Amino acid sequence: MGIVFSNIIAIYRRELQSYFVSPLAYAIAGIFWFLAGCLFLMTLQGAFEEAANADIQGIPIDVAYLFVRDFLGGMWWLELFILPILSMGLYAEERKRGTLELLATSPITNWAVAVGKLLGVLTFFTVMVIPMVIFEAIILGAANPPVPLGIIFLGHLALILLAGAILSIGMFISSLTESTIFSAFLTFAIISLLFVIYFAGKAIGGFFGDSLVHLSLLHHYGNLIQGIFDTSSLILFISYIFLGIFLTAQSIDALRFQRQ
Repeated sequence: MGIVFSNIIAIYRRELQSYFVSPLAYAIAGIFWFLAGCLFLMTLQGAFEEAANADIQGIPIDVAYLFVRDFLGGMWWLELFILPILSMGLYAEERKRGTLELLATSPITNWAVAVGKLLGVLTFFTVMVIPMVIFEAIILGAANPPVPLGIIFLGHLALILLAGAILSIGMFISSLTESTIFSAFLTFAIISLLFVIYFAGKAIGGFFGDSLVHLSLLHHYGNLIQGIFDTSSLILFISYIFLGIFLTAQSIDALRFQRQ
């Protein structure tokens, strides 16, 4: 067990370091910060306008809570476009450089490689999110009444879990091809489908419709950012993450079998 853990740490450090020396990763981070900053300002302006309207009508409103909910509610759009690009090279670049065969035939288990790579890219994304969290803290620090810390924590946990699910699926797609562009496009298409089935399920209704809604990432993300603690939402996100890791390991196992 100790050997497996040390292998995961080694792969994790290698993957994380590769992002911090990659011009593409910095370009992606810059685009993300620009778009997230625009979303932040638009959400803040909308919250102020909503507060002004509520004040005129004499309706009490929790502006700080609405700001957190709406800002995180818009962040999934950014994840939908940014994360497939982050995940596209996890294995596709290894295939292109010819190092994937070395990984497939190395003593390190495919599970350890997949987990290490996923943790590396997820850590890099978390670092990208930190500046936005700082801006939120500055704004929310002046809120009266303050937003409960549990709601803030749950909303940002949902953001990271959603990222983990998208990156895990993207990692599996990346293991199937050496084309990074195709990997990003296919990941985008699959994740879009996992969002769209929410609206399809609502329109269909009944047992089948409810099943589609339950499988949707958007439904469970929406619950968590509203401060609704639902264990089924946590289980679904974790299930998608493990599914991506499992399929990736099986994909590399198939490659190892072909090389034998």
